[in-house]
Amino acid sequence: MAEEFDAIVVGSGISGGWAAKEFTEKGMKTLLIDRGRHVEHKEDYPTENKAPWELPNRGRMSKDEQDKDYEIQKLAFLGESNKHFFVKDTEHPYDQPEDKFSTWIRGYHLGGRSIMWGKQTYRWSEMDFNSNKEDGYGVDWPIRYDDISPWYDHVEKFAGISGSKEGISNLPDGVFQPPMDMTCVEKAMKPKIEEAFPDRHFIMARVAHLTEPTEEQSELGREKCQFRNECQRGCSFGAYFSSQSATLPAAERTGNLTIVTDAIGHSVTYDALSGKATGVRVIDANTKVGREYTAKVVFLCASTIGSTQIMLNSISETFQNGIANGSGALGHYLMDHIYQAGAEGRMPGFEDVYYSGRRPGGIYIPRFRNLNGDKQEGFLRGYGYQGGASRRSWSSGVDDAGYGAEFKQKNQGPGDWWFSMTGFGEMLPRYENHISVDHDNLDQWGVPMLTISAEFSENEKNLQKDIAEEGERILKAAGLVDVRSWANDAQVGLCIHEMGTARMGRDPKTSVLNGHNQAHEVSNLFVTDGACMTSTACQNPSLTYMALTARAVDYAVTQMKAGTL
Repeated sequence: MAEEFDAIVVGSGISGGWAAKEFTEKGMKTLLIDRGRHVEHKEDYPTENKAPWELPNRGRMSKDEQDKDYEIQKLAFLGESNKHFFVKDTEHPYDQPEDKFSTWIRGYHLGGRSIMWGKQTYRWSEMDFNSNKEDGYGVDWPIRYDDISPWYDHVEKFAGISGSKEGISNLPDGVFQPPMDMTCVEKAMKPKIEEAFPDRHFIMARVAHLTEPTEEQSELGREKCQFRNECQRGCSFGAYFSSQSATLPAAERTGNLTIVTDAIGHSVTYDALSGKATGVRVIDANTKVGREYTAKVVFLCASTIGSTQIMLNSISETFQNGIANGSGALGHYLMDHIYQAGAEGRMPGFEDVYYSGRRPGGIYIPRFRNLNGDKQEGFLRGYGYQGGASRRSWSSGVDDAGYGAEFKQKNQGPGDWWFSMTGFGEMLPRYENHISVDHDNLDQWGVPMLTISAEFSENEKNLQKDIAEEGERILKAAGLVDVRSWANDAQVGLCIHEMGTARMGRDPKTSVLNGHNQAHEVSNLFVTDGACMTSTACQNPSLTYMALTARAVDYAVTQMKAGTL
């Protein structure tokens, strides 16, 4: 007889790991399904601690391999040290219009992209949840900051966030461990920037790295960050937050968790008589044979595009265009942050100062545009900067002419100090940016092929231009020289902050989910990853996914115990 589960969670990344932890700690028998291979914490980080000379091509991926298998995912940080955590484009294709090229960055394995994420963690503010209502783009969020604030507290305490309390209204403070230190150059830049631009704050980045582990974090085997900055290889210290280091161990110690890997989520099964989801149908990744699991509640946490793909695949007499899609909004309003714009420059002096270790986080300049009566021409919403200062290494002399002892001596020591920062800007929700599935065109597992069609609007392009121009002004005011700025052509998805496609909202006619991440039309179906987002703000979204997930699980369990789910 098949095992009975209280909850099924599809996806084991940041959202799925949190759902599994919260359900199991509340006594719910929980099945966690992931389409990828099993990854064991510590044991399955094969390149951890390897020096560049121990890796093929000194860690760089060959051009032939990149052009063949990673033609879409041409990322600066994707190489021999971490390619095993990224899917091959050739093995997992998707369709897209030629004039709307999108980049979908994926890792199919237990833990998902929680192993590879950038770990920048910022709260949203009341302004961010109110923006759609204020300017009329998108539907109104069904929640506000006060609804999610205690859940930010909840997840920050467990995850471990390094940061400083600053009292900035549009970037609320949280529960922080001690911040990392600024470099000497950053410390010198801070007063100059804040004096020249009183509306701008120059602060340490808030990152999910332990700097002062709590007792609970130590009990889970997590240790203080070692400043190796090799996070995307996996971290045996558990210093940064991932499903492997934090939520899954916490869930497993309850005895209520069952994990099934190599199980590709195909669709949510549905019973028209009860009006509820009955479980999930999966395809075995190895045998390609289908099977079903049943539970009282289903949480989709398979990533923005992955969760919505499963919903669009879930066809029945009741929902012929995807489960819980009576509004027709499912698959639409795909968003990402726009970036690939910023500025850099050289800081004279400080030649006698260096730094220890490789700090995994830098500085942050929170949003300052369209705040407090400031109205910018050309774009709505705003952006923030992430960056940092460091000294150039010997590699800066690669293109220099020269040879002999003098040339070698010149490149043995550290180079000049340089500071670089990149902007991350908000994208407006637009119906025409969407994903869809083709039921007549199946992939190798029999899953309908996905199409992604999205592009940035003039609003985002104008915002990106401002990122470059203001970045240059800021760095010159800070005393940097040889300053240059850039604003490159940007693709949706390349920022790896995809959001929307199963958005939350107040009205079932225009949205898929309510204020508890619960499908309007299927009461025991929840979506808590990026698909649920109604707008993007400009902050990195993962902390908000964590808080929304924990809040949704609490609501679901309360309703289950009350007999309403």
